[in-house]
Amino acid sequence: MAQELSYILVTPYTIAKSRTGGVISRLLSRVNLEFVGAQMFAPSKEFAAEYAESVYESFKGIDDKSGVLLKNYIIQAFSPSGGRRHRVLMLLFRGEKAYEQLSKVAGPLFNEEISWERITGETIRDTYADFVTSHNDPDKVLYYEPAVLTPRTEEAAKKHMKMFVDFIKDEPTVIENMVYPDPDKIERTLVIIKPDNWRFASSKPGTIIDMFSRTGLRIISCKVQQMALSQALEFYGPVREILRKKLSPIFGEKAKEVLEREFSVTCSESVSDSLTSSFGEELALDQFYQIVDFMTGRRPDTCPVDEYKNPGTVKSMVMIYEGENAVEKIREVLGPTDPTKAPGGTIRREFGQNVMVNTAHASDSPDNARREMKIVKIDDNNCCTVMENFLQLP
Repeated sequence: MAQELSYILVTPYTIAKSRTGGVISRLLSRVNLEFVGAQMFAPSKEFAAEYAESVYESFKGIDDKSGVLLKNYIIQAFSPSGGRRHRVLMLLFRGEKAYEQLSKVAGPLFNEEISWERITGETIRDTYADFVTSHNDPDKVLYYEPAVLTPRTEEAAKKHMKMFVDFIKDEPTVIENMVYPDPDKIERTLVIIKPDNWRFASSKPGTIIDMFSRTGLRIISCKVQQMALSQALEFYGPVREILRKKLSPIFGEKAKEVLEREFSVTCSESVSDSLTSSFGEELALDQFYQIVDFMTGRRPDTCPVDEYKNPGTVKSMVMIYEGENAVEKIREVLGPTDPTKAPGGTIRREFGQNVMVNTAHASDSPDNARREMKIVKIDDNNCCTVMENFLQLP
């Protein structure tokens, strides 16, 4: 069966209420689809109106009541208010019957005929959406929040994605829509949800995002990335020298002990130094290559140099958080590098395995966050390319 591409939008209210992680958990663990893209954008008034009209058209003549309600919701919730645009998160999934699977997990748009006691929490909207009507007039909707939006047909999916391409290709990928009372206190920090969380369908990535939400920080950028070797070598470049200085003497000493035990000799100081500078440094370099391999799926010493800039073979998710003391708050929730030394309740204690397979990376300073954002090219996002390739747009 042909591979389809479809989208799901996390609404501004759902993002503001820090429910993004829960939504992503439900999606990743319930659909048999490949998660291929994520981008946060801030709709303009014109785009909100255009998208609302298009959604309405997909209901017209079939369910006019639902179409009108959705149209009015999108115009109100997606349009700027108070001079400020609002964050929307687009998630792209690819696979068989993509739009059908996403619609099923999202759940019915309205549960007007279901009593509260019968709502099970099975779908995203069961858990996060609200649909309140008047007790006196069931046709009068007092409040409506769908939590997520996703097309119900392939035709609608393609039409909407063409609109997204036209709009987001010229929009910033980092949302700057907040005015803070004291801007000097505001920091940005980079988080990478590492490849070990994406090896199979799991709610882990969403749970990690949910745990980060207790910091009270705002997500202002998000992307799915396959880190290239060239990026990983630059990103972890400072670690290479640290490993050389820290591990070379340890490996050299262990090599000396093995030689002395096997050959019943006492190695001279010059032999010990030689073992450290040769065997020790080679093993330390191998440790560095293992880190790069873990983050990209490829080792620098086995990959042709002309392929260093190609996308890696494993997936990660890059996110930017913003707020007061962002670096410290994120690292506190994440926990120390070694999961065995992490306090209970931290992400690495919960999900980490060792100092390399430790679930997530977080910048250790605002300056390093800026450096890392540049390396991962946070201003570039492949969502437009993914949609253009699927739609075969010029």
